[in-house]
Amino acid sequence: MDGGTRQGIDLTRVLNAPQRRVFAAWTSPEDFAAWYGGEADVPLDRVSMDVRPGGSWSLVIVMPGVEMPFHGVYREVSEPDGLVLTLKDGSAPKESEGETITVTFTDLGHGTTELAFQQRGGNLTPEQYAAAEDGWEAFFDALAARLATHP
Repeated sequence: MDGGTRQGIDLTRVLNAPQRRVFAAWTSPEDFAAWYGGEADVPLDRVSMDVRPGGSWSLVIVMPGVEMPFHGVYREVSEPDGLVLTLKDGSAPKESEGETITVTFTDLGHGTTELAFQQRGGNLTPEQYAAAEDGWEAFFDALAARLATHP
């Protein structure tokens, strides 16, 4: 793909967890805080999730000397099949809707689930999308580890 026209991120990951457990990992504050941010710390008292269409979510990733706030709104909640939500970081303009995240959870049987992830919005440069994709890959590694240790 031409790096100059990149408009988003598409990732697919097969997780060793049932579909409902994967959905819960995206919608429970304890789970979400454990994997969002990868190796970075997300204090549970800095996570807010109102998981319903129109409800908002927010969290803060805390690293030495820096705090990175993220927030957005749930557009669609289809338990256990997936979510559509907006995502903004601290640098996003107030009037911007931010990026749109679509995650679909497909039951593959035998306790495994395919996570299909899409980020769209066109608010980032191709370089920023590449960096964000690396970030999501690390987050999904942390998600897989969370599901392994908290089935």
